[in-house]
Amino acid sequence: MKTFTKEEVTKHNTAKDCWIIIDNNVYDVTKFSNEHPGGKKVLTRVGGKDSTDQFYKLHPKNVLKKVAEQYKIGSLR
Repeated sequence: MKTFTKEEVTKHNTAKDCWIIIDNNVYDVTKFSNEHPGGKKVLTRVGGKDSTDQFYKLHPKNVLKKVAEQYKIGSLR
């Protein structure tokens, strides 16, 4: 698994290239954005950012476990 800096992640903040940080792990949610129940805009708004707090306000912890393997691309350095 690769490691990324926060600066690298911030560059991926569009609907066509969307990465987010949750618990110091980096997820490429670009392909998931079309399936996201809250819509593409929700993910794009947090694209390139640490969205840990927002994620856990809206999702139980087991949700992350279900999608982590599919979308996790690395962790923060």
